Amino acid sequence: MARLDGSLLYDLAGIFMPRRCAACGQALMRLEQGICGDCVEDLPRLRAFDHPDNKVELIFRGRVPLQAAGAWLQFTKDGMVQHMLHHLKYRGDTAVGLELGKRMAEEAMASRRFGDVDVVLPVPLHRRKLKQRGYNQAQVLVDGMCQVWPLRQAGTGLLRVVHTSTQTRRGRLARWGNVKEAFQLADPGELRNAHVLLVDDVVTTGATLESCAKALLHVPGIRVSVLACACA
Repeated sequence: MARLDGSLLYDLAGIFMPRRCAACGQALMRLEQGICGDCVEDLPRLRAFDHPDNKVELIFRGRVPLQAAGAWLQFTKDGMVQHMLHHLKYRGDTAVGLELGKRMAEEAMASRRFGDVDVVLPVPLHRRKLKQRGYNQAQVLVDGMCQVWPLRQAGTGLLRVVHTSTQTRRGRLARWGNVKEAFQLADPGELRNAHVLLVDDVVTTGATLESCAKALLHVPGIRVSVLACACA
């Protein structure tokens, strides 16, 4: 019997266990990763990385001094971005997270405002949440980003030392109170004089990213920028 080549095996496997787009649910083609080509074209890009008055930067203005801030996509309730991030965060779909990270990085690295970033840092999970979920969704985005953007990772540079309840359905003040002392630096010397890019999946009120940034800003010479996959 002739041996089956890899492409034929892939096609046979797709009949019984088709990979599906995390945004629309349709079956993915062989070279598509996490998101189908149609949905890639329809992604609600904000296209505002180079604008200092973009909606994410305005969230943090007067609250914490950042070099730059931005989000790649617009998050809407029951929209395609929510579906993709739900797959990443709650269904273990790291393939869509890696693909989102790659595409987000391709656009952000071309921005003059993020051009001199040299260290990337995901917003950390508390060890209890990390054990429960098995992975940090922000780290998955960072892993995808680093496939196309040669940044140094500092995955243990920031620790979440307080296990907080979910931020969903909390207002701005409640969110800030929930996370204001949740983060500590593990090794401040590692980040001295660096331009650090903080990465998270969604920014809503900015409370979590603000708390992270304030912990980081104790490091001498550090500059901090913020990048979210989506803005709600």
